[in-house]
Order: sequence, then C-alpha cells, then structure tokens
Amino acid sequence: MTAERHTGAMHSLVEEGVRCFNEGQFFAAHEVWEEVWTPARGPERLFLQALIHVAVGFHHAQRRNPEGARRQLRKGLKKLAGYLPQAGGIRTLALYRDTLACLERLERGEALSRFPVIAFSERRQSPGTDCHSDPPL
Repeated sequence: MTAERHTGAMHSLVEEGVRCFNEGQFFAAHEVWEEVWTPARGPERLFLQALIHVAVGFHHAQRRNPEGARRQLRKGLKKLAGYLPQAGGIRTLALYRDTLACLERLERGEALSRFPVIAFSERRQSPGTDCHSDPPL
C-alpha cells in the first residue's frame, strides 16, 4: 500500500470512529481508533490515545461504572489538552469543554444522560460503514 493510500485508509477509520462516538457507540469508537492508534507514532499516537480514553470513559459511564468513567475521562482530558483548539480535523476545544462538563457531573455523583458529540473543523463526508457492535454484557 502506498503512503497516500495508507493515510487515506487511516483517515477513514478516524472518521468511522467519530461516527460511532457520535452515535453513542463508545466501545465501537474505541475499537476503530485502536486500529489507527496501533501503528501510529509521535503526536498522532498521543492524540488518538486521548480520543480512545474519552470513548472508554463514556463507555464506562454508560455501563454505570462512574469510577472507571472518571479515571478514563481524566486521562483523556490530560492528553487532549495538548491538541486544542483543533487537531486531526476535529474541533478538540469543543470536545474538551463538553467532556470536562461531563466529568464534573460524574464527580458530583450525577449520572450522565447525554454525551458529547465530536464536530469536525471542516465539512467532511461520513464513511458509509457500520460501527462494530458493543460486546454483550
């Protein structure tokens, strides 16, 4: 695979993960982003890791595991802070603020009923593939 095709395939996977995230399928988003994260190096790897931590945090919140959610969201926010206000075509500042607000609710002992969505910094096409399914409980 050429470097250009490789980059295009990785970009499509990032977009697929965003779509899964925005549909509330946080485990699926985490799985998709791990496909990109595994071979990534340098700043791209840390950025993807931030997204993965945030997705896993919201997955824990959905599963009513507030301690796991808080722990993962803190990790994600710490890493995401280095990529504000946008990175990888994603409006990271909005994601950071929304995630921080959710973390603050969790720290007050409140459950989350709504979750942030990720916005692109520029208009993009969503990939047509389906998200992977959540594993059974």
